[in-house]
Formats: sequence, C-alpha cells, structure tokens
Amino acid sequence: MKTLAGSRYSLAWKLYLTAVTYFAATRLYLLADTLIHGRDDLGLQDLATIFSVGFFYDTVFYLYALLPVSLYLWLMPRSAWNSRFNAALVHLLVFGTLYGLGFIAVSEVLFWNEFDVRFNFISVDYLVYRREVTDNITESYPIPLLLTLIFLASAAVYATLRKQVTAALHTQEPWGRRSAFAAANLLLALLAIQFVGQGLRDGSKPYVRELSSNGPYQFIAAFRNNELDYNTFYPTEEDSLASDILKKEVVGTSTTSLQPQQEYSIKRRVVNEGPPEKYNIILVMVESLSANYLGVNGNSKGLTPTLDKLTGESLYFNRMYATGTRTTRGLEAVTLSIPPTPGRSIVKRIGKESNLFSLGNVLGDAGYDVRFIYGGRGYFDNMNAFFSGNGYAIIDQTSTPDAEIGFENAWGMADEYLYTQAMKAADESYANKKPFFFHVMTTSNHRPYTYPEGRIDIPSGTGRDGAVKYTDWAIGDFLSRARHHEWFDNTLFVFIADHTAGSAGKTDLPVRKYHIPMMVYAPKLLKPRTVDKVASQIDVAPTLLGLLNLSYASEFFGRDILNTPGEQGRALIGNYQHLGYYTPGRLSILSPQRVEHQLVDPENENAHETSQPDMQHLKQAIAYYQGAYNVYTQGLNRWETIPDLHASNTYTQQHLNNFR
Repeated sequence: MKTLAGSRYSLAWKLYLTAVTYFAATRLYLLADTLIHGRDDLGLQDLATIFSVGFFYDTVFYLYALLPVSLYLWLMPRSAWNSRFNAALVHLLVFGTLYGLGFIAVSEVLFWNEFDVRFNFISVDYLVYRREVTDNITESYPIPLLLTLIFLASAAVYATLRKQVTAALHTQEPWGRRSAFAAANLLLALLAIQFVGQGLRDGSKPYVRELSSNGPYQFIAAFRNNELDYNTFYPTEEDSLASDILKKEVVGTSTTSLQPQQEYSIKRRVVNEGPPEKYNIILVMVESLSANYLGVNGNSKGLTPTLDKLTGESLYFNRMYATGTRTTRGLEAVTLSIPPTPGRSIVKRIGKESNLFSLGNVLGDAGYDVRFIYGGRGYFDNMNAFFSGNGYAIIDQTSTPDAEIGFENAWGMADEYLYTQAMKAADESYANKKPFFFHVMTTSNHRPYTYPEGRIDIPSGTGRDGAVKYTDWAIGDFLSRARHHEWFDNTLFVFIADHTAGSAGKTDLPVRKYHIPMMVYAPKLLKPRTVDKVASQIDVAPTLLGLLNLSYASEFFGRDILNTPGEQGRALIGNYQHLGYYTPGRLSILSPQRVEHQLVDPENENAHETSQPDMQHLKQAIAYYQGAYNVYTQGLNRWETIPDLHASNTYTQQHLNNFR
C-alpha cells in the first residue's frame, strides 16, 4: 500500500498478507479434505461464505495479534529503531512469527484429522494436560520431521521477506505518522472486540461454519466461552411451565414427588416391590466405541467378535445414545444422570463438581464398595476430584504398581492390565463380604492406537481398527479370567461407550454419530434380550438400580429403561454449543442466541429442517435443558440435601419428612 511506504508499519502489512495466505492455505486444505472424504456437499454459495467469512475472521485475529507489535512499532524511539540490536531482534521476531504460523497450520490439520473441527474447548483443555497430550502427539506423529519441515518452510518464506524487513528498519518515520497507524490499529481492534462474535458463522451448515472459522480466533473464543449461562443464551420458557413439563417427563405418575411445590425439583421416591438384590456391578465405559464398529450393526471388518457374541447373551440396548462428544460428558451422564449443560461438563467445573446426587453415592449408601478405576492418570480432566467428591474411591495408573503394568502409552495402561486391577479390587470386596460397584474407564481405543503385540492380527499403532479389535479382545479376555472368580456369578457386567469415535456431520447434531452400544451381561442372573427403545446415557443409573430392585429417593433425570412401558423413548445429545432432544423421527436443537429449530428424519444423513415444527417437542427439549441448568446452578441435586435418607427398600415417615 502506497500509504505505508517509508513506514515501520509496512512490516506489519507484509506480515498481514503472509498470515492471511497461511490461513487461506489451511482453509483450502481442510476444504479439500472435506470434499475428498465426502463429508458434506458444498455449493458455490457455501464456498463463497467459507472464504469471505474466513477472510474476515482471519483479519480480526490479526488485528488482535498486532496490538503488542503495534505498540512496539509506535513507541520505539528512532535511534533505537535503527540500532543493530533492534534489527537483529526484529528479524528474529519475523522468523518466529512465520514459524508460529506454520506451527498453527500443522496443528490445525492434526486437530482436524482427530475431531473434524477447528480449535475449540478441546484444544484449550489440551493446554492444561500437557503430559498426556504431548506424549500422545509424539507417539502418533513424526514430530521431529514435522518441526523440521516447518522450519525449512519458514526459512524459505523469510528469505522472500528479508529485504522488505531491512527496508522497514531503515525508515525515518515521524512520531505523528506512527501514532496515526497505532491509533487506527487500536480502534479497529476495539471495534472488533465490541461487535465481532460468532454470529457470522453460527447460522451456517456445520462444515461451512468450521471451514469459515479462523483456528486461533476460535481458540481465544473457547477461553472466553467455556461455560454458558443457559437462561441468557438459549431458548427458554416461563419457569413454571418449564418446571411442569420437566416434572411430567421425569417424575411422571409412577413415582411420588417429594417436593411438588418447588420449581424444577425432581426429587421423588422410586419404589421397587420386594427386597433389593445385592448384585455386584462392574460398569466398563469403553473409550470411543461407536455402535457402527460392531458387526451386528453392519460392520464387515470383523473387529468385535466378543461384543457381537455378547449382544446375543446380554440385555442389549441397541438404541442407546451418548450425551456428548467427550469422555467427561459420558462420565457426567452415567454418574449424575443429568442432561449436558452448555459449556464444559460438570466433571471439569472445579469447585462445583462435588457432593452431587450420584450413582456412587446411592450405592455407597446402600452398603456397596464404590470405586472409579481408570487406566490413565486420574488428574486428567479433573476425574479424581469429581469421583472422589461424589462417593467413589479411586484406582488409577498412579496408584498401580509399575510391575503390574505390562504395557502403557500416552493415555494409560492397556485395557487388559486395567481389568486386572478391577479384578483385584473385586477380590478384596468379596473377601470383605461387601457388594461392589466399580466404574471402569478404558483408554486403549484412542490415538496413538498402541497395545501389546501378539493379541490380535493387526499390528499395534497402525490405526483405529486395531485399537477397536484390541479393545474387543481385552473384553473377552477379561470375562474369561473373571469366570474363575467366586463373585462372577453374582455380577452384572455392563459395557457402554463414553462417546463415539467422531460426531461431525452435515447437521449440527447428526444423530447416528451419537449411537453407542450398551449391554448388561450376567449369564446366571439375566435372560438375554434386545431392548429396542431409544435411550440416553442419563438412563443408565436408574436402569441399573432397577435391575437391583432398589428403592431410593431419586434426583436423577433419567428413567429406568426396562420399567417405563409404552414409550418410544428419547435421547439427550449435545456438543459444546448445540443441545438436542431426540425421539424417533424428530430432533429439536437448541443453540446460542436463542435459536431453535427442528429436523425430521434425523437418523439419516440428509435430515432436513421442518417448516412446521412440533411445538410440544420443542418445549420438552427446552424443559430438559433449562431444567438441568437450573437444578445444577441452584444446587437442587446436591447429595447433602437428603440427610439421613438411606437407599433401601424401607422408608420411614421421618426419612420422607426430610424432603418436605
């Protein structure tokens, strides 16, 4: 630009052109990846949106990043600016900027390969847990080679800019002119901070929205918006109406409400006739086990012979859906039986994650030995704090002797060694004559997809298929070994995924990408059958308590799937912003900026929005999510709100009075 001739800010202009070129190249690569793999059908208007909106966000991010540079260019005295030290420093900073742009581009590609999205909450979380993430990356990718290539590319680009950097260093720009450029940068940045948000991208189709984003800008936005106030950002109903709908949905008529006058209170008495069964429970939550990996669901690769066989020998729930896209969402749903609230999961809300009404607290109150057994290090994702604060003792990699871990990778011990720890704990409980409930969380089905050699016919570290097949093998090995223990015949083995291997699709919430398997295997206790009702991970806790024939005072949002007759079922699914309420044939989606819309035929890839939404369906969606947010934020599901009430089949009037 002629106006920048002879200005220090010509350097900023050259770097701006370079940065938007890097960002555009990254966007073009991700677009090509999307089209090559047939993830979405994008028309000319979509492409125009991707590159025009993308260019806008690229520019806004650069305005933010330029602020400290602009101050330096403005305030540096002329004598210091023309010094040899400053020249060396500026050349070094320019090269560092180019290297940083290359590093961001490669990082975005790797992140996209894993999650099909630009940087978001996950990338922010990854900064917190650097050991697991760094180890995972170094075990999954040729990092030295990638860093070397970034260095060489940066050096090549730097060579084309070197003369222009030198020219900028020899300028004799007056203070007033520098001040004008600095003021312009500051004004534009302030305007962007005040008026630019997610609006330009939020109305687009999922892949258009992601491709038109700027990765670093979204990274910053994730810091700002990792928790959202439902009542401010999402569609709402009058509290009294939302509360009434929620109570009808959750409490129903088969249970007794214990606080009928309090808005949003779902405290109720769940009564099962007859004495409770003291069955043991080992609930295995399997990392990233999508339902479509199973042969019974049409997969022809033969990856899950054990699980395929178990579906015919278990209570098999073939229409179970994950509530979210991350492990912490699955843990939250199964443990607390609560729909996903906007932002990060309750598991990670430090200081607000303990003393909640949980499956562990209910079973601990009923005399069970309750433990969370994790293959990795439990500080990751705040798991240890969450579970220990909600009634669970902890076993994880740090508490397991090194001699008992025959194989580990970045995320933790291989599944077979994790199951060994679970069996050791079960032997202890059995010896102490205590029933036990163990929530076991695996790690092997995760990049870098490594596991002990010789277990299956797919070499370790070669991809997801091998990790799935090893996961299946380890489950079979676990059950084979468990059969030799005295507690086996009296134990319910529950296998369920935490989430699927990927959730990106042509709609904000592609239902089929949330489909997970769940089976309850107990050959001496349960008659095998397939349960066809649509269900959610929030239904797991009440269903298991129903299998124990346990009566208890409940604050769970979920239902006993096996004892809610005459309904087609429903599932609650969501991601970081969008919240969904799914019943067969219809999906209501709630989004920030109080947006609501409804899809018909959501089970299919080409689901479409209806112009005649079922308003009652939308109201039910709002009631669940508005209710969950208010129950949690108002502390209505705190465990200490039910003092002296024990989970047993005998309730005294004094116990019930504690709720009134």
